[in-house]
Amino acid sequence: KALEAIQKELKDLTRYPDGNGFNLKNALAKKLSVDLGQLTLGNGSSDILEFIVRVFVNPGDDVVFSQHAFAIYGLVSQMVGANCIQVPAKNWGHDLSAMADAITEKTKVVFVTNPNNPTGTWSTKNELTDFLKRVPENVLVLLDEAYFEYVDQADYPNGVELLSEYKNLVVTRTFSKAYGLASLRVGYGISSIEMADLLNRVRPPFNVDSLALAAATATLADEAYVAKSIKVNNDGMALLEQGFNELNLTFIPSVGNFICFAVPVDGMLVFNELLKKGVIIRPVANYEMPGYL
Repeated sequence: KALEAIQKELKDLTRYPDGNGFNLKNALAKKLSVDLGQLTLGNGSSDILEFIVRVFVNPGDDVVFSQHAFAIYGLVSQMVGANCIQVPAKNWGHDLSAMADAITEKTKVVFVTNPNNPTGTWSTKNELTDFLKRVPENVLVLLDEAYFEYVDQADYPNGVELLSEYKNLVVTRTFSKAYGLASLRVGYGISSIEMADLLNRVRPPFNVDSLALAAATATLADEAYVAKSIKVNNDGMALLEQGFNELNLTFIPSVGNFICFAVPVDGMLVFNELLKKGVIIRPVANYEMPGYL
């Protein structure tokens, strides 16, 4: 359906895209049961992260995030001269209590990834709400739910359902993972109307192109495709876990579309040897996990 939508859109390539992304935002608003004014579209959800930093963070302000969390949090924060406060992880995941402790008068933004990239760990609803209750109202919490669609855990929270209670919360999601549109770069933020208004002031007017808007709108309605995408991922995850167990390799239980496993030698050595066999995986030494792939 995405390919069909792109094909129809090709005849209008001479025209600029809809700068407001009305059709996609309208479809998202209906699916998520939110107001159209609560949405901000991004060139990938990482775009929204940058908007937040540009709006709220000044040189010398603090930004808090977890060890082993998505590297872009630190990159976009350093771009504006912020102090990056990295809180040590707990069992490869977020220690939300310690992250709340790390908040000071200088803190402007706290990044929370659920599930986390690249470890695949997740925070429960109780853990997240306990954390949000401790965060001052003047500190923004960015809840990155890029892998939301893959999670099937009874205690996993839906960030959108928390927005009405926590006005300082912004939730980001993407079409790059379960929806399979990674090369088109479409993400979005959901927040209060007031927050979205601020983010949309720094958003470039044509940051999501016409083909991407059309494909995302079509794929959002294709529930059978997304269900198949998730099943293929779950089957692959089970196969990998079985293989790790047979090889006596330790792995971090994951609810994303990736899984980290430990190797008994230098991770880069295994990575390079697998490359020679045409197998591409991902080293995570830059996430302070040199023994994992």
